[in-house]
This record gives sequence, C-alpha cells and structure tokens, in this order.
Amino acid sequence: MAAKNRRDFLKALGISGAALPFLGNLPVFGAPAKPRQRLVIFFSPNGVVPGTFWPEAQGPDFSFKESLSPFEPFKKQSLVLHGVCDKVRGDGDNHMRGIGCLLTGVELFPGNIQGGSHTPAGWSSGISIDQEIKNFLQKDPATKTRFGSLELGVLVPERADTWTRMSYTAPNKPVTPIGNPYQVFAKLYGKSKEREVLKSVLDDLQGDMRKISAKLPTEDKKILLEHADSVRALEKELQAEVKKQTHAEPKLEAGIREENENIPKITRMQLDLLVNSLVADFNRVATFQFTNSVGMARMNWLGISEGHHTLSHEPDSNGEAQGKLTKINKWYCEQIAYFAKRLSETPEPGGQGTLLDNTLIVWANELGKGNSHTLENIPFVLLGGLPGIKMGKSLKLPKVPHNRLLMSLAHGFGCRLEKFGNPEYCKEGPLSLT
Repeated sequence: MAAKNRRDFLKALGISGAALPFLGNLPVFGAPAKPRQRLVIFFSPNGVVPGTFWPEAQGPDFSFKESLSPFEPFKKQSLVLHGVCDKVRGDGDNHMRGIGCLLTGVELFPGNIQGGSHTPAGWSSGISIDQEIKNFLQKDPATKTRFGSLELGVLVPERADTWTRMSYTAPNKPVTPIGNPYQVFAKLYGKSKEREVLKSVLDDLQGDMRKISAKLPTEDKKILLEHADSVRALEKELQAEVKKQTHAEPKLEAGIREENENIPKITRMQLDLLVNSLVADFNRVATFQFTNSVGMARMNWLGISEGHHTLSHEPDSNGEAQGKLTKINKWYCEQIAYFAKRLSETPEPGGQGTLLDNTLIVWANELGKGNSHTLENIPFVLLGGLPGIKMGKSLKLPKVPHNRLLMSLAHGFGCRLEKFGNPEYCKEGPLSLT
C-alpha cells in the first residue's frame, strides 16, 4: 500500500496521529525500514598547510600527511578531495564568502559588514545543504526525527555576523550554533513529554485497533489481532529502549565555562552529546563548527600561544609558523577522528554494522590556504559511508565548483537536486564519486 494511501486510509478511520508510525511500520502496511543515513559536517577555519595536508598520490594507494594522520585507522572509509573550489564571488571578503558560501554555494547579500578587504556584505542569499537535506528527510515519516538537525559549535562568538554562521534555513536566515554543552543537554534530555506520550501510545493503539476491526471482514480480524500483538511487543521494546537511553545519558562535568582554555573539554562534551543524539535518532543531520571564520583560538595545550588567524597570515618561509599551523589542523583532525571512533564502536540501532557505516562525516574549511586567502582547493575530507560515494581513496579533481559536491551529498540521501546555490556552477551536475 502506498504511503499516501495508507495515511488516507488511517485518517478516514479517525486513527490518532500517534498510531501512524506504528501502523505504518507493520508488514501489512509498509515495507521493511531502510538503513538510517546521517550527515555530520565539521568546520574548522583559516585554511591548511598544503604540504602537510594533501596526499601526494591519487587512488587507494595514498598516504596521509601529518595533518590528516589521525584518520589512518579509517583510511578505507576516507575520501580526500583535492581540487574542489569555491567559485562564488560577489560581495564580502574571502573569509566571509568562504564560510557564508561554503554550504550554500551562492552569493552573499549586499550588507554593512565590512571585511578586511573588498566590499561589505550581509548574510547568504540561499539555504545551506545541511538544511536542504534535513528538510528532505523531515518530509518523509520514515526518516523524520525529533529535531531533524542539530547545529553545534565550540567557542563560536556570541556576535552574529557573516564570519560566525555557516548554516542557513533560507536566504538571510542563519542558524546560530549551540556552543554551550549544558544547553545542548537540556535540548536533548530536558523534556519528558515524549516519554509520557510513549507510555500512553499503547492505550491509544488499542482503541484504534478496535476502530479498524469494526470495518474489516470477520476473517481479517484475526490477522489484525496478530498485528495488535506485534504492536504491543513493539511498544514494550520502545519503552525498554527509552529506559536504556535514559541510563545512557552522558554525565557532564559541571562548571565548564566557555573560554579558550576549555576548548578541548567543550569539544569532547559536544561530540559525546552528538553521538548520543544520533544513537537515539533525535536527528540525522548535524553541523559542528570549531570557532568561526577568522577564528582566533589560542591552543596553549599544544604549546601554541599565538591566535590561529594571526599564525595563518605568516608566509610560507616561516617554518615555525607552518609547523604550528600543521599542529593545529592535526588537533582538529584528532577531534573528528575521536568522533568517528565513537561511531565505529557503536552498533547501528536495529540494523547492521556501526553508526559510522551509515554516517557521512564531511570536514571542510572556509579557505584553501590562510596566507593567500585562496578559495581554491578548499579542504574537503569525507569519512564514513553514504550511497553513491566510494571511500578509501584520494582524488585530485580539475578545480571543480564545490556546488557539485554539495549536490552529490544531496543525491546520496535521495534528494535529486538538479542545481544548488548558483546554477552557473551546477551545469555539469553532481560530482561522480563512485
């Protein structure tokens, strides 16, 4: 029975909305559930050191350089993309366009935020790909989740401007990432309404089953009762899962303030909360933003006292600065590798493999290289799995627009976009990454 007809049939019988997900997943009404697919996009700022970041070789026989060495345990699940370029121009400086166009692929609005060069600019004029995919998944009851997406950050400035936002729900509508782990915890676990609803579903379903039974021939009522038993068993399983999730709620260290020296602790707290959210299927899309474009984190825990952005302006001839920048990018890579490890150690709930097998991690930057402010060779490194994307290799692409990569991400989720962002950069279609 088609999804629309199934909903219409149940609606005509006066079936409660709470019953639809349960009845829709019964064999008599629906097909077996597809594996969950997830997208998590990480952002770190100020470009990379090309010589310590990009692999030399193409194909599967590549070696990670120092900046990407923490991904070594996941080499077969990694895809390093050299030659992806942000070709979007218009208002704003490259830092502003770098983050504002990174996930939108379209120009910034004219505005009054003056950058270090070029013209002032405002917010992006388009939706970001994470929100596009979120909206696509939320339209289908089979992939709809409680939040749809989560936007997390670490020491993202409180000020709202073009350098501090990368996710957009629509033109001129940036999303503020949540940088406080305690606020994230409250969002995920602070309400008991859903659990109370879950406890009452069985009673509602029993009434709905009686409504359906009254409309069926006698010979079909026995089958319906068997399905009712299945629903009761499912309800018990779900209640047990809720209890399991309750016990698995992370214990956050108290009193961690949002300040530079706590970046490592805040990062792990945020990552652990995100893992829990994915396990509970609260969301299937997320963005994770380390500081902001022109980010000035001082990584004293690495023995680096200079601000990140200041270091990124040093010339290539400054070997000490290049070494520190390599350390910084390696540290970001270590955090993402930690997240990947957590996913790889977590069995897929109700499915096969691990969370990492069904999650695509995308790590990106607003610049290719900090001291030149180039928008060419934007660092895009993929990890995990998504249909249509073959992992385990390094690719050198011929300076392709990053719009095509954004389209490929959408296609992997079944969202068959013919263009995304500026259509001028979509003419050759999504990148072929098979």
